[in-house]
Amino acid sequence: MGFFDKLKEGLTKTRTNITNGLDTLFGDYSQVDDDFFENLEEILIMADVGMKATDAIISKMKERVREEHIKEPDKVKEALIETISEQIKPCDDAYDFADQKAVVLVVGVNGVGKTTSIGKLAMGLKEHGKRVVLAAADTFRAGAIEQLKVWADRSGSDFVAQEEGSDPAAVVYEAIDIYNSRNADILICDTAGRLHNKKNLMEELSKINRILERKLPDVRKEVFLVLDATTGQNAISQVREFVSVCRPTGIILTKMDGSAKGGIVIAISSEFDIPVKYIGVGEHPEDLQKFDPKEFMRAIFYADKD
Repeated sequence: MGFFDKLKEGLTKTRTNITNGLDTLFGDYSQVDDDFFENLEEILIMADVGMKATDAIISKMKERVREEHIKEPDKVKEALIETISEQIKPCDDAYDFADQKAVVLVVGVNGVGKTTSIGKLAMGLKEHGKRVVLAAADTFRAGAIEQLKVWADRSGSDFVAQEEGSDPAAVVYEAIDIYNSRNADILICDTAGRLHNKKNLMEELSKINRILERKLPDVRKEVFLVLDATTGQNAISQVREFVSVCRPTGIILTKMDGSAKGGIVIAISSEFDIPVKYIGVGEHPEDLQKFDPKEFMRAIFYADKD
C-alpha cells in the first residue's frame, strides 16, 4: 500500500464525518444563509477541527461568500476547500533545514512516538546523503536511550549518549563536539517532554539552547513537537503547553493511520500558526513523510472519486 493509500485509509472516518455532513448540508439547503453556516460550523467541530479554527474558517467563508457573491451551496464547498488549504499550507522554507547545517530539538510527551519519529527522520536524511548525529538527551525516560540507539544503528547515524538520569544539556554539549569533529550535517536531539513539571522542562530547554547558541551560533535551529493524532483535542492542549515553554517551528503528527481525528491538522495550523511538517501513517520508516496539504485535502474530499 502506497503512502497516499495509507493516508486515505487513515482519514476514512474524518472523510466520512466531513463529506457525509457536507452532502447532507448541501442537499438540505438551496441558499447560503445563517442556518447554513451554523450547520457547517457543527460539521467542522464534529470533525475535530476545533472551535477556534472553525470560527476562523467560518469567518473567512462568510467574507468570501459576501465578496464573491456566492449563492449556491455547491460553490461553498469549493470555497471551503480553498479556505482550509490556505490555513494548512506550510511556510516556504519548512524543509530548508535538511539542506543546511542544522540542529533539530525534538519534544513531546511520552507515548506519542517521539523517539520512533526521530529514527524515521534520521533514516530519511541518511537516504539523501546527509551525515546525521543522534543525541539521546531524553535521559529520564526508561528505555529512551536504548530505543534511540537501535534507530541510530539502523540508520547508520552517529550516536551520543550518557548514563540514564544524566544532565540532558551535557549530552547535547558532547553531541555538538561529535557533530563538529565529524563535519556532520544534522544534529537531532531527543529531549524530554515532562509537562507535569514545566519549570524543570523550561530550565532544561533553556540550558540546551544557551549551549547551542554558544557552540553553534551560525547553525539553523528547529524545534519539532511530536503529537499523537489519535488524541484529538488533547493534542491541541499539548501544543498550548509546549508553546509556553518553547517555540516549536514544526509539528510531527503521528498515528494518522489509526485516527478519526484528521481535523486536528487544520486545528493546529489555524490556531497556532505552526506548520505540520511531517505525518506518520504506519510503522515503517518510509511511513513518515513530509506533509503535503494537497494530498491531505484530496484524501479527505476527493478520495472516494479516485
